[in-house]
Amino acid sequence: MDVLITVFLPLALAIIMFSLGLGLTLDDFRRVFVAPKAFGIGALSQIVVLPVVAYAVVLLFRLPAELAVGLMILSFCPGGVTSNILTKFARGDLALSISLTGVVSLVSVVTVPLLVAFTADHFMGVEAPPVNVTSLAVAMFAITALPVVLGMVMRHFAPGLTGRIETFVERLAVILFVIVVVGALAANWTLFVDNLAVLGPAVVVLNAALLAIGLGLARLFALDGKQATAISIETGIQNATLGITVGSLIVEQVSALPPFSLPSGVYGITMYVVSLPFVFWRRGLAA
Repeated sequence: MDVLITVFLPLALAIIMFSLGLGLTLDDFRRVFVAPKAFGIGALSQIVVLPVVAYAVVLLFRLPAELAVGLMILSFCPGGVTSNILTKFARGDLALSISLTGVVSLVSVVTVPLLVAFTADHFMGVEAPPVNVTSLAVAMFAITALPVVLGMVMRHFAPGLTGRIETFVERLAVILFVIVVVGALAANWTLFVDNLAVLGPAVVVLNAALLAIGLGLARLFALDGKQATAISIETGIQNATLGITVGSLIVEQVSALPPFSLPSGVYGITMYVVSLPFVFWRRGLAA
């Protein structure tokens, strides 16, 4: 289990983020200024609305302090490759989805460590683990931002090679994600089962509420259907692997998956159950 958490988990996340970078170009970042309204609503939904809703879910389900911190960590995470794939399948605005994922992923290197430190202190007080914001930021940069940049550099300077390996890397990222989630839960099966009754409904409600809120905000601001689909999925689908990793990074000595990572592990499974009906519905409307 030590190898899974300390080696395989960060490696899996780095490959996932590298896969994301392979699909990004500078135009994806310029789109922030080309379509500021849609991007602004999507970014607001992810960075502000998402954690607020997560906090409400924590209070609603009265989660224990460690699980509350874990759910908030999940809410601080950006979307990932999965949100882009689901947006594409749902026939949403893929360019907007990729732009949101790319920009928010880079911003999260700064926001996540600060918010995690605040949340741990808020829910756990003197029992909170000591969160070194600088160390966490450096670790996040190394396993999230740097692989994204390397992927973008490869796409720019070696487009031929990128085209040949992109599909393979995307599939590898999905496989590694499944291995991490299943392995982490299997190694902590008792902890998982003991908390499933409260944690399962909490992450399902969070996921469903965010999909609905993202769609509602897009409609409120009169965005088109494809943009609404992208914003909804980007708001409702978080990078569970990053959530598991951050939850593990704030524990000084890890011999098993900590409770801080458990909400992201459960969410990594349930998000497909919740989101796929929504994705098929949006795909049908766009047909």
